[in-house]
Amino acid sequence: MTVTRTMKVQRGALPLAMLALLTAGCGTQRPESAGDAYRSSHPTPTGISTPSTPANFPCPGETATPTPTTSANSVSAAPGDHYAENHGFRIPFPLYGQSRCDGLAAVGRIEKALEPLRKRGDFAPASTRSALTGLGYPADSVESYQNGPTGVSFLVEVNASPVCVEGTMSRDVTQAHAFGGYPDHSGCDIPSGGH
Repeated sequence: MTVTRTMKVQRGALPLAMLALLTAGCGTQRPESAGDAYRSSHPTPTGISTPSTPANFPCPGETATPTPTTSANSVSAAPGDHYAENHGFRIPFPLYGQSRCDGLAAVGRIEKALEPLRKRGDFAPASTRSALTGLGYPADSVESYQNGPTGVSFLVEVNASPVCVEGTMSRDVTQAHAFGGYPDHSGCDIPSGGH
């Protein structure tokens, strides 16, 4: 008799556990969570500093005070649309301070090294990779790939901070920009998925 009762309890517990698991959600934030309610009723005291944008300074070769560039990948969404929230892991971090100067210096070196290839019309990924590793970047931190018949795209992990440089080379122009990696991801390549 106790065996039958135990089996019935166990069978009833499984659907209950499944229901609890399904209703838990993944990263769901309610508009009026306990934290929101607390923050709205207890404003931040004026004596406590809040995080702000890190300070920049002019890098060598710059004349004006730098302004951080926003990513071309940033997405604005309508209220209620969670696309930007769900794809925030794909928006690269901007660089500030010395890291920004390191990134700008790397961009200049890379564009200068690739310009002879562009002028010759050499758009082979292997040539681009060779020019970039010739600057001293390790082979495992350099990627290059074909971007149409007359174009090459590249990605270089300049250092482990990370300072990353990505760009393209085409018949008309060689251009690159530096950034500081991605949220919840190490390295310079675009993450393939969030949670």
